[in-house]
Amino acid sequence: MNSTNVSLAARRAEAISGGVGIMNQIYARRGSNAEVWDVEGKRFIDFAAGIAVVNTGHCHPKIVEAVHKQVDAFSHTCHHVLPYENYVELAERLNALVPGDFRKKTAFFSTGAEGVENAIKIARASTKRHGVVAFGGGFHGRTYMGMSLTGKVTPYKADFGPMAPHIYHLPFPNDVHGGSSDDTIKAAEKLFKESISVDQIAAIIIEPVQGEGGFYIAPAKLMHWLRTFCDTHGIVMIADEVQSGFARTGKLFAMEHFGVAADLTVMAKGIAGGFPLSAVTGRAEFMDTARPGGIGGTYGGNPVGIAAALAVLDVIENEKLCDRADKLGARLRQRLARIAETCPELKDIRGLGFMVAAEFMKADGQTPNAALVAEIRTQARARGLILLSCGVHDNAIRFLAPLTIQMDVFDEGLDILAASIEAARAVHA
Repeated sequence: MNSTNVSLAARRAEAISGGVGIMNQIYARRGSNAEVWDVEGKRFIDFAAGIAVVNTGHCHPKIVEAVHKQVDAFSHTCHHVLPYENYVELAERLNALVPGDFRKKTAFFSTGAEGVENAIKIARASTKRHGVVAFGGGFHGRTYMGMSLTGKVTPYKADFGPMAPHIYHLPFPNDVHGGSSDDTIKAAEKLFKESISVDQIAAIIIEPVQGEGGFYIAPAKLMHWLRTFCDTHGIVMIADEVQSGFARTGKLFAMEHFGVAADLTVMAKGIAGGFPLSAVTGRAEFMDTARPGGIGGTYGGNPVGIAAALAVLDVIENEKLCDRADKLGARLRQRLARIAETCPELKDIRGLGFMVAAEFMKADGQTPNAALVAEIRTQARARGLILLSCGVHDNAIRFLAPLTIQMDVFDEGLDILAASIEAARAVHA
C-alpha cells in the first residue's frame, strides 16, 4: 500500500485519540542525521530532533551498532527480576558526570515525567515532608504529578480536574515579560509566610533553562539563592535537565553554567538517542531512602535503551558535541541577529549553546505574536524545514537541530528560515 500524508492523516483521525497532539501532518519513513524523508519521499531538514531527543542525529551509526548488539543478546528481563551489567555501567558513568562534588547513585525509568515523579518521591522520602515548589512556565510532564508541577494550563492541565495537592508555584524571572530574581525571592518569602511553612517543603524543582516555557535561562543569582536557601532549610533541590541535558547547552548538563549543583538531577530525552529512557541521579543518601521496590518499574532502564545511552555518551565525548553546540549556537544567533535588523517583530534572541529561541511580538513590541510564529512554521514546513514553537504564549521558535548536523545542511536550513520569516511577515502585513 502506497500511503500518503493525506491518507495517513485520515487513518490517524479515525484510529488515534484526539488528545494526542500533532504538530505536523508529515509521516516519517526514514531519517539520517538532521534530515528526514516522509512517506512520499520528500526531504525535510529537522530543526526539532524529536524535541531534543536525537541530539546525536537520526540513526547515528555508533548508536545503531550498540542497539543491534544488545538486541542480539536480549531485549528485556526487567532489572528487578534479572539485572544486567550495562545498567550498572551507565549508572557509574552518570554518577561521575552529573554535577555535584558528592557521592551519587542513579535509578533508571522510561520517560522524563516518570523521572520527575520519582525525584519527588525520593525528596519526600528523604525529608519526610510533603510540599513541593515549582515555577511558572515550567514543564515537567503530563502525568498527574508532572502536570501539577507544570506552570502552563492549556493544554497540559485543562479539563483534567484538581491537581496534586501541596504543589506551589513561584514566578520564573525573565527579561522579556518582566520579573527579576529579586521578584522571585520576594514571592518565595510571601509564599512561606502565607501559604505553607518552609519546614514543610520537601523539594524545589527548576529547569535551568525552561523548555516548553520558552527557553528562558534561569539567572545565576536565582540559582545561587536557591542552593543556599535549600541548604539552610533542609530542602532537596531538583534540576529538571530533561530538555537541557546531554550537550544541548554547550555543557553536558546546563547546571554546569551556574556553578551550583542540584541534589537530584532528572534527565531523559537526549540520554539515549531516541530510545525511551530516563534517569534520576543524586546524593547517595537521598537515593537510598526509598524502600526496595519503592522506585523503578517494569521497563525502567530497559537494556536496549541503556546500550543506546552508553553509545550516546561516547559520541558526545568523541565528537566533542559540547564544543559543537557552542559553535552552532553562535552561528544561529548571528544569523537571527541579521534577520532581526529587518524584522522588528523579532524581539528577543536567547539561549545557551545550541538551545536557542527567537521570540516574536506584535508591532507594539509587548504583545506576544503567536499567529506570526504559527505562520513561520507553516512557511518553513512548505519549504522543507521542521520548526517547533514554545512559550506560555506560543510566540517563540525554539531551535533544537541535532548537534551533529552537517554544516551545509545547517546553512540551508537557516536560508529557509530567513525566507520563511519574510514570507510570514508578508502574510501578516
